[in-house]
Amino acid sequence: MSARGVLSTVSIPDTMTRLLRPRLPLLFITLLALAACDRHAPIDSAQAAEAVSIDGGAWVPCASERGTCAFSGSRRVMYGTAAQHTVKTFRDEAHCDNGSFDDPAPGAEKTCWYEADKGASVAPAAKRAVATRIEPKPADTPPMQCSAPGAPVPASQDGDAIEADTPGSDGTRMFALDAPIRVAITTRASSADTVAWQIRAEWNTVKASGQFPVAAKAQTYTLACTSGAAGYFAVSATLTAQKSALSARGTRPTGIATFGVLSNVTVALPAVNFAHPDQHRFGGQGVAYLKLGETCCSGDGYRPLYPALGLTWVNDNRNWYMSEEKAPNQFNPSADHLQSFFKHEGLLRLIQLDGIPAWASPNKKQTHSYTPAMMEAYRDYMKRVGEESNAVRKKWFPQQTANYYQVTWEPDYEGGLPWKDSDANLVAMYKATHEPIHATDPNAVVMGLTLSNLASNATWLKRLAPLGIGKYLDGVSAHGYYDVGTSPSHPPERFDADPSTAFKSMPGAKLFVTETSVSYDIGSKYRPNSPNWNVLYAQGAVVVRAHLILLGEGADVSFVFYSADFPGEIGYGVFFDLVNAQGGFGLNAISPKPAAMSVAAMTRMIDGTMTLGHVNGTPRGVYAYAFQRLNNGKIVTALWTHDNAVWPGPKGFDPAHAVNYTLTVNDVGKSGTVTVFDMMGNASNVKYEDGRVALTLTEAPLYVVSDNTATMRANVTKPVGYTGQ
Repeated sequence: MSARGVLSTVSIPDTMTRLLRPRLPLLFITLLALAACDRHAPIDSAQAAEAVSIDGGAWVPCASERGTCAFSGSRRVMYGTAAQHTVKTFRDEAHCDNGSFDDPAPGAEKTCWYEADKGASVAPAAKRAVATRIEPKPADTPPMQCSAPGAPVPASQDGDAIEADTPGSDGTRMFALDAPIRVAITTRASSADTVAWQIRAEWNTVKASGQFPVAAKAQTYTLACTSGAAGYFAVSATLTAQKSALSARGTRPTGIATFGVLSNVTVALPAVNFAHPDQHRFGGQGVAYLKLGETCCSGDGYRPLYPALGLTWVNDNRNWYMSEEKAPNQFNPSADHLQSFFKHEGLLRLIQLDGIPAWASPNKKQTHSYTPAMMEAYRDYMKRVGEESNAVRKKWFPQQTANYYQVTWEPDYEGGLPWKDSDANLVAMYKATHEPIHATDPNAVVMGLTLSNLASNATWLKRLAPLGIGKYLDGVSAHGYYDVGTSPSHPPERFDADPSTAFKSMPGAKLFVTETSVSYDIGSKYRPNSPNWNVLYAQGAVVVRAHLILLGEGADVSFVFYSADFPGEIGYGVFFDLVNAQGGFGLNAISPKPAAMSVAAMTRMIDGTMTLGHVNGTPRGVYAYAFQRLNNGKIVTALWTHDNAVWPGPKGFDPAHAVNYTLTVNDVGKSGTVTVFDMMGNASNVKYEDGRVALTLTEAPLYVVSDNTATMRANVTKPVGYTGQ
């Protein structure tokens, strides 16, 4: 989808209206709650068989909203609340929803009752739409099979009393489904002892366990394992007599060594044929140098990590303060500036332009806070960047439709790169970027303002619109932080949406959310006993929910932040740093958290899609977004539930909190099966009847794969202004 020139070709009033109201309307104002209150209506969680008196008659509760009220023969069915309701006559069953009855009690919790037989005090319980729990139930995924260890091999005398690792991967400590996994346990016992070991999944459920004797010497014992289930796994191992357990490693806490098994979604979702590489929807920040012999910062820090995670877009610096740090005219557009890792398929460039060198700065210091003092030199540099990027695209990315440029980086007043100059000068700098780049790169998409949070991005665009910022933006870039502390305890759904702030769109413009992730909770520290499994599970669930909401509400691309833990901001990495206790950069030893595996599953299902929109009429606390695979492919609907009252609760993050929900996947009267993937990408075949599949939703997203495009399109609301890939 190309947005080049959309804003620059419209009138000033129209530009102002569109830019005041960028796509992701509710994101920019109330975060990612996404009109939950407005389009959700609560459901009843329990069904009673006893007749109740309403309007002088006896009525038997038979279904909650969106369930099925069943009975024998012809009966009158009441839908709504005890005070506000509609009565209609049905035979054998009635769908308990607004489609069958209209809506007699807007916004209220609704129920269906059928009219009881005369004189009856208790009626048989009616059937309702329920389903087998998808997760978290250990039996739902195949167990892990591990053989007893073979003969031990000598190990170094230096090290802890007991250690564990999974050698043999590509450095990511992630493995293909059903591939051999070696779990190497090294012991340095002071006397003969026994190792007790377990492998647990992200829900802290035991998938494999055992024990074996060890001698009083340094030796490595290797378990040969395979897993028929994808996901995150944590190995624990203890010398029982010596009472020694696994030590902390870097930011990874005491007691575990982690690895992952990557999902294979091709059982239901064939690989996508991308007509243009810029149809990819996921990017990332952060590198890891995992290939043998590589160190920071030489080599390719993106492979094998990014392909395994399903991330394509990465930042490529053409920042003026870097390219011409000491003097003007140092950047030769005809020279080869492209990093070698971009010269292999699989990565795409988001071109960074932020920052002014000291020699061109009004305060004679390198800055992000002021417009250049030497504007002609700035314009000349941007012209050369456009020329170079246009040549790069033609040579190395010939199928890519455009180059994408991000002008400023988090200019928030309260941030680390605050804009201290005037609004007029900020708009002037965007003009001095947009015009010369377009003069040499006819396929440029210039984006901004890239503030750190969504609300500020909308506020600034609104304020700058009368100054003409719309003429110098081909798209919007933003960072997706929706709260002060995006953490498991602060999930995106905790905000309510206000319809008065539901802004309209900037039609057809690209929307890149170039940084979003979820840390540990505010006040957390990297410590040997922190985080526990519960926090790690919650982070894995919330991080994918945030990206699903962004894409479901109309973002074209969303960037995952950060590859592995780093200093200062605790827990943002989707991998542990196994070397530095406070996290580091340019790492060469990492291991996955649940977040890495949930991201890898999400990208496999949602990359190569276009957004259809949010599913209409979901009950309060149920979130559902539909996507369609490119080339008229299958529908993937991501669903979950969230309840602020239980997340977090007094005992942490409840993985068992669940609600029943029925999703329309086909026409009325149709029956069949759909494939349902759990958060980690494990597939189940689930039957549906009368066009609806019954699901049990938890705080961990599910993905339902269905075929009937027309039915789903009729049941969703497309994001305002979104035009698709």
